[in-house]
Amino acid sequence: MKGAALTAPFFCPRCPRLRGKMAAMSLIILDTCVNCDVCEPVCPNKAISLGEVYYEINPDLCTECVGHFDVPQCVEVCPVECIPGDPDRVESREQLMLKYEHLMAKAAS
Repeated sequence: MKGAALTAPFFCPRCPRLRGKMAAMSLIILDTCVNCDVCEPVCPNKAISLGEVYYEINPDLCTECVGHFDVPQCVEVCPVECIPGDPDRVESREQLMLKYEHLMAKAAS
């Protein structure tokens, strides 16, 4: 999907159960990232880090800001719009909320 022109929120045309519905998912940073450094500090789950070439999102930590904000903060601040949903990591809003709750419980312990 590198370089693909997807936009968030992503509507999944390939998933029969999601056809025509907004798909929740973890996010991905495309290779069009310019390493401007604005996404990393706004991620409440610390899912974003600098990779070898450009920023990357750890899908195990990304909840698309579910539990924190109404919209993904990295998407809001990205000046080049290179952070779409990851079609390989489709998760329901309920799954993202469970992930958020697990991350918060882990952080509290």
